[in-house]
Amino acid sequence: MTDLAIIIVSWNTRALTLDAIRTLREDLNANGPQQSQIWVVDNDSSDDSAAAIRAEFPDVHLLESKRNLGFAGGNNLAIREIGFGKQTPIDQLPKAVYLLNSDTRTHLGATYTLYNTLLEIPDAGVVGARLTYEDGSFQHSAFEFPGLKQLWVDLFPIPARLYHTQFFNGRYPQTFYQSYRPFRVGHTLGATMMLRREVIQQTGMFDESYFMYAEEVDWSWRIQKAGWKIYCVPAAHVTHLEGQSTKQVKPTSILNLWKSRFLMYDRHYTIWKRFIAKRMVKAGMRFKIRDAHRAYAAKQISAKERDMLIEAYQQVQHL
Repeated sequence: MTDLAIIIVSWNTRALTLDAIRTLREDLNANGPQQSQIWVVDNDSSDDSAAAIRAEFPDVHLLESKRNLGFAGGNNLAIREIGFGKQTPIDQLPKAVYLLNSDTRTHLGATYTLYNTLLEIPDAGVVGARLTYEDGSFQHSAFEFPGLKQLWVDLFPIPARLYHTQFFNGRYPQTFYQSYRPFRVGHTLGATMMLRREVIQQTGMFDESYFMYAEEVDWSWRIQKAGWKIYCVPAAHVTHLEGQSTKQVKPTSILNLWKSRFLMYDRHYTIWKRFIAKRMVKAGMRFKIRDAHRAYAAKQISAKERDMLIEAYQQVQHL
């Protein structure tokens, strides 16, 4: 019987993925849960990730996709392989499934702390860890569900005093994390997302319409609508290097981000809110284009980078 199944989706992050597995394995060996399985989905990497994983971790359940399924599709592939979405009796499924990014390093005790908190709080459907950057500095780990105020912050300049307020940016104060007590959130960052098995059975999996970005927001929205609560657990610490796969193709990432956000607006916003959001984005892209020109003039980016960014922003305007 497996208590916990951990899934890592990797795309051309061989060294990072190996490090993620090493630190996770160290934590599991030291603290548990002992009845755990590690699953890795290789999204058609071209850097020999799969061979390196097989060589160093022969006991890891490795799934090699013949194409890049994205974050949602990659995780769903493993979730189905574990037994969800089939006629598997619930007592034969892991009690929890932990989605862990390939660009993470697990600190000792983090995994069991998440697992124990998830099962101890009766209405907890999802929990996520406290994240820090590689240098140990604070990283926001959870957010309120995105509204028009947060969209404005993403697109247009606002006074710093407003940007750093929860009302505008949807981020929880650092004091919430410093208490080391679990606190309720809208959604955790997808880098560490541990789900109770009943939640997966009740709400399904990631919506694979989202290739990259916003998929964890969409699922968290569905989970909360189904009556479950989501918590950040500051006592569980994970280092998150952030964006190591997506930064490889930045202009494509920009387009993927806004495709996913528009899809999320269609799924969860009212008609009037969708109307306003889409027009805000179109106007915001004009600001982004101006910023790209300014960055080139200041010699912060090359002409090629400027042109690629502008093309991506223009494509977003026509979504």
